[in-house]
Amino acid sequence: MVVGMEVVDVTERTGRAGIAEWAEAGAWAEGPEAGDEPAESYEVVVVGGGAAGLTGALMLARSRRSVAVIDAGAPRNAPADGVHGLLGREGMPPGELLARGRAEVRGYGGHVVSGEVTGVTRDPEAGPGDGGTAEGDGGFVVTLAGGRSVRARRLLVTTGLVDELPPVAGLRERWGRDVLHCPYCHGWEVRDQAIGVLATGPMALHQAMLFRQLSADVTYFAHTTEPPAGEDAEQLAALGVRVVTGEVAGLEVAADRLTGVRLTDGTVVPRQALAVAPRMVARAGLLTALGLTPVAHPSGMGEHIPADATGRAGVPGVWVAGNVTDMTAQVHAASSAGAMAGAQINADLAAEDTRRAVAARRVGV
Repeated sequence: MVVGMEVVDVTERTGRAGIAEWAEAGAWAEGPEAGDEPAESYEVVVVGGGAAGLTGALMLARSRRSVAVIDAGAPRNAPADGVHGLLGREGMPPGELLARGRAEVRGYGGHVVSGEVTGVTRDPEAGPGDGGTAEGDGGFVVTLAGGRSVRARRLLVTTGLVDELPPVAGLRERWGRDVLHCPYCHGWEVRDQAIGVLATGPMALHQAMLFRQLSADVTYFAHTTEPPAGEDAEQLAALGVRVVTGEVAGLEVAADRLTGVRLTDGTVVPRQALAVAPRMVARAGLLTALGLTPVAHPSGMGEHIPADATGRAGVPGVWVAGNVTDMTAQVHAASSAGAMAGAQINADLAAEDTRRAVAARRVGV
């Protein structure tokens, strides 16, 4: 945890009751298959059941690979009313999109398992032909909460990220509703409203410019950062963006709607929406035992797991996709990355299967 920041995930934002209400509303209502029991082993285990994980699993299942998606059921976008920018699915509730994805994966023989992965280690019983490059560097053992474990030749991690928000009273409770971060995800819904931008770092100026495209009434709260100066100040002035100095103490809310931003001196600036850039950190603690830990992203926006263009991580047999590696990926980009990773994993397995077949044939000759 970073000093001065609060780690905010979906359970903290909505509480367990919120997750339950979301499920009861139909997000996870999928009939008797909702609690698939995992098998002993798979060719691929996908950790995380969002757009990236389900799409990767779909690609693999359609290639007749045995695959299991293990999902803890706490998606980052659970508080959002709809998914945006996804062609053909514009505005669809996140839970409905995931429910359809789960059904599609199951339709091709894939397993979707509700559960939390607590650790991943190398499989001591697997040899180099099971995904590694050296003796003892083979497949994986994936351990679930409760002690059960499954084996996999390859691993696709799509666990997403955690948003770290500044310790401002009321910010967490409004997150994903009228406290926002992405103009492409939520901007249209707050168009022409009184929008505030809470400065948390170097991206705040860029954020203000993007939200100014959506509303003529944008206020920039310098908060604990230095007020814009020089060219930055000139740009905001040219756009008609008001700059408010002084630390923000909390939010004003009435009838479950944001009404204003309160400064430490008691001043309240009326606002209907507030944009804030969180610090984003990959949910990747389960990879530590494999030697993979999050590193600082070049943008300065947080920490991610580096990977190549196909999603291949720095450990043999491990791929990553979605927000765990690409912090700014929206649903369509995460889905695309999952598809790429799934195809690459299948190709990698196919090459290994071919090597095994050739070796077996030579022995038999």
